[in-house]
Amino acid sequence: MSESPAARLQKLFEGHRLTPTQRRIAHCMVRGAAEVPFLSSVELAELAGVSQPSVTRFAVALGFDGYPALRRYLREVAPAERVGVPEPDAEQNAYQQAVEGEIENLRRLVAMLADPGPVEEAGRLLAGSVPLPVLGLRAASSQARGFAYFAGKVHPDVRLLDEGGSMLADRIDAAVEAGASALLCFALPRHPREVVEALAYAREVALTVVTVADSAFAPVARHSDLLIPAPVGTGLAFDTACAPMLLGRVLLEAMADAIPAAQQRLEAFDAKAAARGLFVE
Repeated sequence: MSESPAARLQKLFEGHRLTPTQRRIAHCMVRGAAEVPFLSSVELAELAGVSQPSVTRFAVALGFDGYPALRRYLREVAPAERVGVPEPDAEQNAYQQAVEGEIENLRRLVAMLADPGPVEEAGRLLAGSVPLPVLGLRAASSQARGFAYFAGKVHPDVRLLDEGGSMLADRIDAAVEAGASALLCFALPRHPREVVEALAYAREVALTVVTVADSAFAPVARHSDLLIPAPVGTGLAFDTACAPMLLGRVLLEAMADAIPAAQQRLEAFDAKAAARGLFVE
């Protein structure tokens, strides 16, 4: 599978120190990678919710003479036409359009996974950390809890960190003292300040931070050793996170593949569950 327009855009932004406003523009461009080469600077500014001069400064920050030069470059590296991006169906209601948006997010995840290297590396890091702290606060707490629940079936010691406060650093310290070498974080908008601070602290105490976030330009990026993006849907009043949830399951698979005793642990759990009558068959 060829590299997606979104992946090519992310490579363009790598290595540049961007301001928060510029990261917002970059995030917007990645989410609409197939459309961006056809947008004017005014249209991109409106889409990103910034001023038109901010778009011009952003292009200059990337090393171009201005936005027209950036757009010409994008048209050279992106498909010549808007392939595979369906136009919104005017007859669909808002709920249907939100679902269509999530389907498109999953397609982007498929394209990203064409290179399994980052996920496989993350799986090895997570499998090798005993214990394994899994962090997710507020909107991301359900993602972290779901991962921790299933991970506990194959990993010997998973520690869920889904509550903030002054004890969060204490729990990170306890994991390090018990032998942890990596931390997995789920970070979704709006990004809590506590998560950014917790990741900065985790790296201070020598943990390798693996992060699932909505964008490679999320505020947690600078405190992550390995960040794997999965977009969220914004078509409803509250964001939808189908792609981050599925990416979490993919990471579980990669981690289980890196744990020699994973299958044995699963079979042992199934035997105990049957003996205790845990599930209704």
